[in-house]
Amino acid sequence: MTDVGTLKVGVVGLGTMGAPMARHLIAAGHQVTVWNRTRAKEEPLAALGAARAGSPAEAADGMDAVLTCVSDDPDLRAVVLGDQGVGQTLPSGAVLVDCSTASPSLARDLAWELAEGGRMFVDAPVSGGSEGAEKGTLTVFVGGSEDSVARAMPVLRTFGARITHLGEAGSGQAAKAVNQVVLAGAYAGVAEGIVLAERFGLPFERLLPALSAGAADSWVLRQRADNMVRGAYPLGFRTSLHLKDVRIALREAAAMDLPLEVAALVAGIEEKLVEAGFGDEDVSNLARHPRAEDA
Repeated sequence: MTDVGTLKVGVVGLGTMGAPMARHLIAAGHQVTVWNRTRAKEEPLAALGAARAGSPAEAADGMDAVLTCVSDDPDLRAVVLGDQGVGQTLPSGAVLVDCSTASPSLARDLAWELAEGGRMFVDAPVSGGSEGAEKGTLTVFVGGSEDSVARAMPVLRTFGARITHLGEAGSGQAAKAVNQVVLAGAYAGVAEGIVLAERFGLPFERLLPALSAGAADSWVLRQRADNMVRGAYPLGFRTSLHLKDVRIALREAAAMDLPLEVAALVAGIEEKLVEAGFGDEDVSNLARHPRAEDA
């Protein structure tokens, strides 16, 4: 590995979270190579000095670390283990840092597959929304061996304000599943409360600060209640992706015979929203449901 002050880092996946992560890596002085399925998304990073790769395999070739941030299990498996995947070229001693939200079982599989070639793997899903990605203040849930996590830290510190190592590979994804279950209840609770307050005719400009000063305070209340009040849901975190994440948690829980009734209820509401064409809106659009706005 090169001097930890200047790493060669490939970034695969330049969506709402991956693009800001790449920018933070560039700003920290690392040599960044990017690849995205929609190639136009590479252009703003190239303007900042990033190199452009022709495939995930090319993005990993000769790198100290590769960061992946893609949508789901099939996409992650393809960009790592496919014919043009990261696993084809990632050097021995390098680390794959996966910031996707995927299943714990896939994280364990990838760690095992890469270990055969002397490569390291860390699952590092994040929380904090698009705002946290832009500001570099994300919470990062980390799984992997002590050595792998130490190797990944220079990458994670560029965009993570709180980085917590929770155990072996798969532990980060397990923690993210917990996070998404907690958020499911929080979004639904705030949404129903906002619509109830609306029906009471309460003044939101006074109500929201009062709620935030008491036991009802939460990130969702502070960051997303205004969306719900206005009935406008600009992208922060897609409803379709939160639904995908909750389904991962529900599958994992079912395998342990653990009922997650609130999460299942929220998943059902989100399914209706996605079916109605609102899947690309922020998750705060759960307020559409009690209002019965085409949901």
